[in-house]
Amino acid sequence: MSVKYYDWTAYHANMRGNKVAIIDLDTRNELTYAQLDQRAERLAAWLQSQGVTKGDRVALLTPNCPEVFEAEFACAKIGAICIPLNWRLTVPELEYILNDSTPKVLIFDQTFSEQAAALQDLCSFAHTLEVAIENASSSYELALSGADEKCEAIECTHDDVAMIMYTSGTTGHPKGAMITFGMNLYNAINLGMPAGVSANTVQLVILPLFHTGGMNCYANPVLHAGGQILLMREFEPGRALSIIGDANLGVTHFFGVPAPYQFMMQHPDFESTDLSRIQTAGVGGAPCAEAILSGWIDRGVSLIQGWGMTETSPGGTCLDAADVLRKIGSAGKPLLHTEVKIIDDEGAELPWGEVGELLIRGPNITPGYWNKPEATSDAFVEGWLKTGDAARFDDEGFIYIVDRWKDMYISGGENVYPAEVENVLYQLPQVAEAAIIGVPDNRWGETGKAVLVLKPDAQLSADEVIGHCLGKLAKFKVPASVEFIQALPRNATGKVLKRTLRDEYVATDAPAIS
Repeated sequence: MSVKYYDWTAYHANMRGNKVAIIDLDTRNELTYAQLDQRAERLAAWLQSQGVTKGDRVALLTPNCPEVFEAEFACAKIGAICIPLNWRLTVPELEYILNDSTPKVLIFDQTFSEQAAALQDLCSFAHTLEVAIENASSSYELALSGADEKCEAIECTHDDVAMIMYTSGTTGHPKGAMITFGMNLYNAINLGMPAGVSANTVQLVILPLFHTGGMNCYANPVLHAGGQILLMREFEPGRALSIIGDANLGVTHFFGVPAPYQFMMQHPDFESTDLSRIQTAGVGGAPCAEAILSGWIDRGVSLIQGWGMTETSPGGTCLDAADVLRKIGSAGKPLLHTEVKIIDDEGAELPWGEVGELLIRGPNITPGYWNKPEATSDAFVEGWLKTGDAARFDDEGFIYIVDRWKDMYISGGENVYPAEVENVLYQLPQVAEAAIIGVPDNRWGETGKAVLVLKPDAQLSADEVIGHCLGKLAKFKVPASVEFIQALPRNATGKVLKRTLRDEYVATDAPAIS
């Protein structure tokens, strides 16, 4: 029988009601745990008054703001399912998600009122609420002020779905990963302990909350522990550094994908910012170039690497702080309530040193995809989730994420993992951003194309790039061509969109004759 879900905000309202839980850095509004719980309770009561029952969906189209958490915990109180939407998507993309998930209510920020109006005509949700900064007459605020103080509490278990997070996907339409209450709890444990999350934690949250990295690394674990989160609506490297360096804010924790760390490291204020209060700086979402890791280590901050997916809560592995320097580049070992293994194409488990696909299982794993039984079946093999990541163990059991399995290309029969080549490219002082993709080649099947962004006023030729790589990589790994562009295409969390580069260059490049 499944364990009962318990109400996080109600607990902290009782234990530490006057403590500030959330600060909106754009409005400087503060929300105590008592206020967070009261507002979530009123929103839950309003949702019930509109006919929202257990299992119904409530969608959010908002930037990073306290209302995201009010909605999350309101849904949890009544067993509704929260759906944070990627606000960078187009109306047709959002239309697909909303028609797939069929929410009864859409809560949207005033900045997205045009999109919300279009979606209301295209989709079947019955009610909308508009969030407007500092506006006591917004429909959201009026709904809360007019609602009952208490909702009808609905009992939920750890097996009930708390949230649906739509993955960006590489082909076709996005899939809605179902996130259960149990997954949220195990993630708070799995990530919270190695990150040192406690009631004393103060985290700067810069990743978008519609993404699992923003919501769960470590915002939800911090709120589970009774700590404090600071919300940035838009990441800007100079501003992020000023917030981290502000002793009055006292930031102790930070999490990002590699790009924000790279951009902060390249900012002129990086060397002068006081980073001494940072206890944990986590990085994940993509392989992190060693140049970035070393740049932060040189400033006294060890970036604790980890690996995970939306489907894994997201915590899957973590590199303990004690091992950061001697195992630089590793994603660490499996988290406490998690198992992993590495298999070959036939499903056989591989010994240490050999590269294969990483599989994972445990109570932190999604039960599947919303309305997608076939995709759910395809994602699992004998209870193990197939991650699509290429990885290897070393002789001590540390995991190295070599690259995305799909990003690997084969040149002359040899596997090439772009992250390895990108690490070498980042050694060039002129390079600000680097990506490697495989492009067709008549002789070798595929060869590498380096797509580079240079630092301002930097000069670098293709021959210099290739010459640098020839001295550091096996010849089959050396890129055969180089392209210089203004900026790499990235998604909302900063990950490089390799598929966009492939669409552009694989479609236009004629196969080279080597």
